[in-house]
Amino acid sequence: MSEQGKGSSGAAAAAAAAPAAPGSDTYKGWLFKWTNYLKGYQRRWFVLSNGLLSYYRTQAEMAHTCRGTINLATAHIDTEDACNIVLSSGGRTYHLKASTEVERQRWVTALELAKAKAIRMMNDQSDDSGDEEPTSQSDRSELQGTLKILVSKLDDLSTCNDLIAKHGAALQRSLSELEGLKVPVEGGEKIKAVNERATLFRITSNAMINACRDFLDLAETHSRRWQRALQYEREQRTHLEETIEQLAKQHNSLERAWREAPTLASTTPKAPTTNKEGSERLPKEEASDDEDTEFFDAMEDSPAFITVTATESTQHRRSQSNLSGASGGQPSDWNQDNHMSPSYNDVSGKELQPRRQRRTHVPDKPNYSLNLWSIMKNCIGKELSKIPMPVNFNEPLSMLQRLTEDLEYHELLDKAARCDSSLEQMCLVAAFSVSSYSTTVHRTAKPFNPLLGETYELDRLEEYGYRSLCEQVSHHPPAAAHHVISQRGWTLWQEITIASKFRGKYLSIMPLGAIHLHFHSSGNHYVWRKVTSTVHNIIVGKLWIDQSGDIEIVNHRTKETCQLKFSPYSYFSRDVPRKVTGVVADSGGHAHFILSGTWDDKIESAKIVQSSRGGSGSEGKQKTVYQTLSPKLLWKKYPLPENAENMYYFSALALTLNEQEDGVGRTDSRLRPDQKLMEEGRWDEANSEKQRLEEKQRAVRRRREAEATDALDEECDYDSGKEYEGYQPLWFHQRRDSVTGETNFVYKGGYWEAKEKKDWSMCPDIF
Repeated sequence: MSEQGKGSSGAAAAAAAAPAAPGSDTYKGWLFKWTNYLKGYQRRWFVLSNGLLSYYRTQAEMAHTCRGTINLATAHIDTEDACNIVLSSGGRTYHLKASTEVERQRWVTALELAKAKAIRMMNDQSDDSGDEEPTSQSDRSELQGTLKILVSKLDDLSTCNDLIAKHGAALQRSLSELEGLKVPVEGGEKIKAVNERATLFRITSNAMINACRDFLDLAETHSRRWQRALQYEREQRTHLEETIEQLAKQHNSLERAWREAPTLASTTPKAPTTNKEGSERLPKEEASDDEDTEFFDAMEDSPAFITVTATESTQHRRSQSNLSGASGGQPSDWNQDNHMSPSYNDVSGKELQPRRQRRTHVPDKPNYSLNLWSIMKNCIGKELSKIPMPVNFNEPLSMLQRLTEDLEYHELLDKAARCDSSLEQMCLVAAFSVSSYSTTVHRTAKPFNPLLGETYELDRLEEYGYRSLCEQVSHHPPAAAHHVISQRGWTLWQEITIASKFRGKYLSIMPLGAIHLHFHSSGNHYVWRKVTSTVHNIIVGKLWIDQSGDIEIVNHRTKETCQLKFSPYSYFSRDVPRKVTGVVADSGGHAHFILSGTWDDKIESAKIVQSSRGGSGSEGKQKTVYQTLSPKLLWKKYPLPENAENMYYFSALALTLNEQEDGVGRTDSRLRPDQKLMEEGRWDEANSEKQRLEEKQRAVRRRREAEATDALDEECDYDSGKEYEGYQPLWFHQRRDSVTGETNFVYKGGYWEAKEKKDWSMCPDIF
């Protein structure tokens, strides 16, 4: 069948199948759509309009909820069998099924016609519009020339219309005169037939002339309106570009002005919104007042509770809770001996005098200018670990070292190990879980992705009584195992897999995996998971990081819990930025302590003495009112070292992590050459070395895959074949946790013994 015949029959079929469709450009009806292997095909209402095929669960959903849309202009239409239709476009595929073969054919015809029309419309639009605004004089001249040619062609069309009308009338008169002459009967019949054809030609010509005249009238009527609309859109685009550029300049000016006023923090040490050394609040915080930083007002976000102090007046409580770092000075009935005093952090975590003097600075970060958006714009929706990135966006630490930074406030666990009460211990564990985010507030640079088999040790046995070991146990997906043993009564282990997605405006980093903490004397076993980190302002402005989500800490021995909420930053919220709130409850769900603070500054706890049901909140839910004792300081962030802004905003611990030490394994991150070159400021050499290491790792992976293929082929030979195990980490192995039932990598021993023997012969050559 010809295309013309197919089109006419398809249009007739569509009209017969959907008589209620509003016009020939719209086609509606029920089809069955494949959903998944559990539900199979489900009945959905499909609407074909303007080259787009959309579907809904019901016809009523058309007014508010579209379940999906596919553009037919770029779609491929295929028919599998008598009733099935397969549509695919841009990675999206719809498997559809009609109730009958006739219905399927009607839909296919309608889809083909709609696709052809959509392609024509897309081509017309691409011809009529350019990608960029013609700002130069030559572009404007070219546009004016094109408009003149278009007007000339329209004039030619009008002239042709007049000529067709003139010559058609002359032909009609000549044929009429010829018909009036006396000619034989046979010739008269032929003349009559020619006259009829001329009449049809005249009618058709008149129709074309009328259509052309209507087109000319419409073009003349709307041309000026289109020109005004186009000019308006160009002006709006120019204004938007100027606005974004001006905002970026203002942002940079504010940042420079802030850096040029270093005495701000020292002049107002007790102000709740004062920036600490190296600390920087979000733009909105500059307009905050004192009331915005109160921790014990009604909390409108997630905690459905209100706290009031039982022993003090409200006014005195508010002024006391607003003192930054001074709220831990009063003893209470449960923390006179075991909880943090104001001077606890004054020694910067050094309970004992270190036997070795650690370094306090690294070479300043070079001022290389590189546009992040120019690289990231092609990576939207991709896994971050699979994007090759230059070291310009890194910091000279690996992900294993960043994981080790969780131990910066290990004293909290030392103190928790000495607690007799498991509820008090839970408060300190919760403060420790929050403290691990304090180093991220300025750390917008990306750590190095560890190579498979890369390790990192942190031996602080003589200074602080603990030893830490990390190993990269998987490359795709990237996973690291971590084990810490302390002589002061606790063991911590975790396996973390980093999942990350780039969304265009922001970057989401989602750590997957559980953190385990075991106290030796009591047997308490705590488990919790990390929250999501988000890097904002990828396109324009200064990068900043936010933490959001919930953490549930569970003591699997006593079944006590702690619910922590990290409130996401909102410009329209009156809450203090980076706010954290929590409740510690016993196994029966009865609350005993309230936790509050910010993840970049401090965490306080207040013991609950009485609770009652209060009034309704903003969402109509009844809130619980807790009467508490005065809040006590559990944890406070150490100030950043001097000149931290030029040293990647490293903390005192981070500055020592890449310091060279004798006796470490040859897979240790300290020995990674590209990372060392970057720390020394030789970034071009670091980029070259990074490419060499990555290519070396890919070659090893290809060789390992070839060995796996050979082993699979050998399995057919029962005499010589054996199962191929694949890559196995050197210091960790997979075991099932007896408490949680999960399977994860745990330390199997041998590393510290190998260090004592100075025997690293078993380590692979990865650098």
